[in-house]
Amino acid sequence: MRSKIGAVPLLLVGFLLASCASPRGLDEPPTQLPPLKPGLGRVYFVRPGEFAGSAVQPEIRMNNEVVGRSTPGGFSYVDRPPGKYTVTTATEVENAVTFQLAAGETKYIKTAVSAGILVGHVTPTLEFPEQGQSDINRLRYVGKP
Repeated sequence: MRSKIGAVPLLLVGFLLASCASPRGLDEPPTQLPPLKPGLGRVYFVRPGEFAGSAVQPEIRMNNEVVGRSTPGGFSYVDRPPGKYTVTTATEVENAVTFQLAAGETKYIKTAVSAGILVGHVTPTLEFPEQGQSDINRLRYVGKP
């Protein structure tokens, strides 16, 4: 009986790790994304792979609309008209970043986990374009097909 109880946490950890996105392999071709339509801007959401906090994958909201999840080792994107946007993530606390998006512009929002009391806190931050593009080249696309 004792061995069955000890196996349950191990199975749970294995399941959680298997459900996380992993970085794109070196032999995988880059993800082909559709071109940006005129009059819109693109916002990428990136979360480089990390072991600590990998089970913490809250929704990403942009102006209160769910646009994805903060998935370790993954990225997603949305195209939106020019304007002011606030991206939020929430676990125990809500964290936010606000920015202006112009037509034809690309923004990169990085989400990262920090320690919390009960659950890790996921914080979105505006990333430099060079770093954001570098992240995308190493991550798997986890957005809608």
